[in-house]
Amino acid sequence: MARSEERANLAKQREDHLAQQIEQLNLRAESDKAELKQDRDDLRRLLDGERNTSSQRDGTIRELKTTLHKEREASAEQLALLKSVREEMEQRFKAMADHSVKTQGEVLSRVSHERLEALLKPLRDNVGKFEIELRNAHQGAAKERERLKTEIEQLSRQSEAISKEAVNLTRALKGDTRQQGAWGEMILTSLLERSGLREGEEYFTQSHSTDEEGRRYRPDVIVRLPGAKSLVVDSKVSLVAYERAVNADTEDDRSLALRQHLAALRAHIDGLSSKAYHRLTDDTVDYVVMFLPIEGALSEALRQQGDLTGYALERHVTIATPTTLMMALRTIENVWAVERRTRNAEAIADRAGKLYDKVSGFVDSMQEVGTRLKQATSAHSTAMNRLATGSGNVIRQVEQLRELGAKTTRSIAVESLDSDPVETISEGEKET
Repeated sequence: MARSEERANLAKQREDHLAQQIEQLNLRAESDKAELKQDRDDLRRLLDGERNTSSQRDGTIRELKTTLHKEREASAEQLALLKSVREEMEQRFKAMADHSVKTQGEVLSRVSHERLEALLKPLRDNVGKFEIELRNAHQGAAKERERLKTEIEQLSRQSEAISKEAVNLTRALKGDTRQQGAWGEMILTSLLERSGLREGEEYFTQSHSTDEEGRRYRPDVIVRLPGAKSLVVDSKVSLVAYERAVNADTEDDRSLALRQHLAALRAHIDGLSSKAYHRLTDDTVDYVVMFLPIEGALSEALRQQGDLTGYALERHVTIATPTTLMMALRTIENVWAVERRTRNAEAIADRAGKLYDKVSGFVDSMQEVGTRLKQATSAHSTAMNRLATGSGNVIRQVEQLRELGAKTTRSIAVESLDSDPVETISEGEKET
């Protein structure tokens, strides 16, 4: 009885230990959720800082280019003015000299020439000094332009990635719709690869689906969410009008192109809403993500219509730029990591429960084996007593037959029958 209680206490301790491990795993999951929220806040602050830095850099580049352009125009105007003044003065003094020679003769011509030389020399000297000063100023302006050029080149190198994307964007926007879609898909693929999500596991590209009415759909990307949900991402929006607005020569052309850009976005939102990607399957969330590969394209559209995002949400469409989509994808990846850890904890708890059940069943079986062994030992002891002990036992009667002259070739080892099987088994249990 004491042995059974000891085993029960041991099983209870193991059960309490497993319960503590499960509680620790739950606390760790809560901690991971808190870390996920902190990561999201850090990403939001980083996004705000990057936006401010990009805006300041763009403003600096525009100011430097404007200053350089103005200085070039001023230098050109000064050179043209100097050349015009010099030519005019030479013509006037030449006319004066010719007039003096003709009216006053050779003497007057000599005197006039001397006076003219005396008059022209200071002017010539002053013009020479002015040319030197202008040349120095021009050289200084050239050095300043070189400095500005160096700064612009440094800023350009810092924005090299943005510039390359702008070139690719220009090529894509000036091409056909298929090229635009390929460019948007390329940017989207790059974001997915950097998000930490795994293709074929957490997201799928160009997958085919069929709705209840038999219509076939091929969304650009489907992102799986924890909880057996899916998120559809579309990147086929047209940015042709936005390209015209960026490269417009006049404000009127730019305003017209921006209105057309807004109309194109609204039309694409309506098109996504009519496709009803959010009702494609039961596990699809109730909205589709419309991906804009350029931050400025959304900013300009919001300036035209401030409630554009609300207009989209009413039609089960949400608009995302590279920055906001990357933040969302990173958040999904972190949620998946927490989900995997939670599943591992549940698997450990399930295995622990099954192991406990196995141990409990094994203990019950061993107790039953012990009971059966005791029963067999008792029956064995009773049979041996009848065989070897008491008056008229079987062994004694057989030995009497041998004593009376029965022929035998072997003898019965009576000593081996004297040992108590119950005592032997009890000693074995004590050793165990």
